[in-house]
Amino acid sequence: MSGLKTHRGLSSAGETARSPLSRGLLYFHTLRHLRPIQVWGRLRFRLSRPTPDLSKAPGQRAASEQWTRGAVHPQRQLSPTRFRFLNVEHEISAPDDWNAPQRPKLWLYNAHYFDDLAASDALARREWHGALIERWIGENPPGQGVGWEPYPISCRIVNWIRWALAGNVLTANALHSLAVQSRFLSRRLEWHLLGNHLFVNAKALVFAGVFFEGAEADRWRRMGLAILMRELPEQILADGGHFERSPMYHALILEDVLDLVNLERAYPKVFAGSVQSAAVSDAWIQRIPAMLGWLSAMSHPDGDIAFFNDAAFQISAEPQALADYAARLGITPPPEVNEGMQVLGETGYVAARRGPISLWFDAAPLGPEYLPAHAHADTLSFELSWHGQRIVTNSGTSCYASGPQRDWERSTAAHNAVVIDGESSSEVWHAFRVARRARPFALHCGETAQSCVMRCSHDGYTRLPGRPVHTRTIELTEREVTWRDEVTGSGTHAATGYIPLHPSVTAEQTADGSCALAGPEGLRLALTPVNACTRLHIDTGTYSAEFGHVLPRPVLMWTLTGRLPLTAVFRLREL
Repeated sequence: MSGLKTHRGLSSAGETARSPLSRGLLYFHTLRHLRPIQVWGRLRFRLSRPTPDLSKAPGQRAASEQWTRGAVHPQRQLSPTRFRFLNVEHEISAPDDWNAPQRPKLWLYNAHYFDDLAASDALARREWHGALIERWIGENPPGQGVGWEPYPISCRIVNWIRWALAGNVLTANALHSLAVQSRFLSRRLEWHLLGNHLFVNAKALVFAGVFFEGAEADRWRRMGLAILMRELPEQILADGGHFERSPMYHALILEDVLDLVNLERAYPKVFAGSVQSAAVSDAWIQRIPAMLGWLSAMSHPDGDIAFFNDAAFQISAEPQALADYAARLGITPPPEVNEGMQVLGETGYVAARRGPISLWFDAAPLGPEYLPAHAHADTLSFELSWHGQRIVTNSGTSCYASGPQRDWERSTAAHNAVVIDGESSSEVWHAFRVARRARPFALHCGETAQSCVMRCSHDGYTRLPGRPVHTRTIELTEREVTWRDEVTGSGTHAATGYIPLHPSVTAEQTADGSCALAGPEGLRLALTPVNACTRLHIDTGTYSAEFGHVLPRPVLMWTLTGRLPLTAVFRLREL
């Protein structure tokens, strides 16, 4: 950010100039985790592109029950030709605007999703939406441009069908295009990416296969259901969390699953008539309560998600909107935990609440070994709310485009974590790549009537000389939070800790090396180094609660240099 003093001088794998050997090792440690299907799928995806099949659309199947209103999202279409995605407004008034090279690809992706068809007050924009669908068909020839990539196709198929099921009319032209898109998608699945992309591909095929009728539609449905049958138990872990360990992507997948249940309720005869369909729909319903519970556990008292890995507001539906959607489908979430500790064992997070204090501890792997695309180097970071106000937060996410901002937001220094020798705990690089990864180990959680205690270590720095290991211990009571950062190993090293504060919090340094914090509604806190050798100083960092927004915020820092072990202990209490 221009004019801001920031702590961006630290190196990261994405920013450092590398020798050919070093760069080769970076690629090796990145690619060695891929599954064979990803390698084969990448080659096939690049070398073989299907020709769109423009044959007649199958007949449309009539729904026997009503579509239930889904989760509401913010308005995206501002006029017949003006749109706001990722907090950036542009016109789409000419055919070339759909693929404008000067616009970020993620913005263009959003333009092709048609999310506004189910956004707030969408009924008032029905005529805009109908005209936009026809414009899209005329201005995006089959198989050409960003809109014909698998992920935008998948989102658009679902949004057009949901729009029709909500009582709107798709023209014969739109139905034909929908069938052409479904055929194209069925031959362009994202096996090279897997994860949430493949899940959304499969969801779209199920929607198309149920919305249309006949042998072709049945093939789409069976194909989508087979993928979901395989992916659902792999992607949704036993504690209810999504395996990419991003609260934002968890919320997106939760809405996908709710949509699939909604589809089953609208077409009960289709699902009851197939053993495969019935088995998968039962699996959806069984997992939703745990998914709702996980999202509730990973949400701040203000009602929105914590920022671990790629996460930002306004992309997924808000947690309460998803809970309300589930309730309209007759699905009840588990009771909310308002006090004590929740150990989300499979995903690896710990949520703890004592009196006015809520804390989330990241003792999680970065994600699946073969899919760390949305991972940040945030291992052992924590977020903290006090009296419902966010106090300590990670960086959030403002963009996906490869470059300094993306590198920064994924680095350890952008999180409430510890950097050793200027390196991130995991080698995050490019936009979605990770080479060597920090792996947490020895998680211990204990709870008494007075306190919650959690401790974990990670091995992300053992690639450095002396094999340093970072261990963080946190104790939470109703009155204060104490944490201890210890770096063990051998040799001389520099450890730098970052404590990034929410932009609504101000910090003032005191003579003894402590910091006085002032939050909203008169909240006053004191952050004190417990060991005399540690002193805090205040720098300015950045915070991105939404894509396209980068705000200044205070970041507290400490540095210890010397022979290991090095230890820093801090206590945060209310004044």
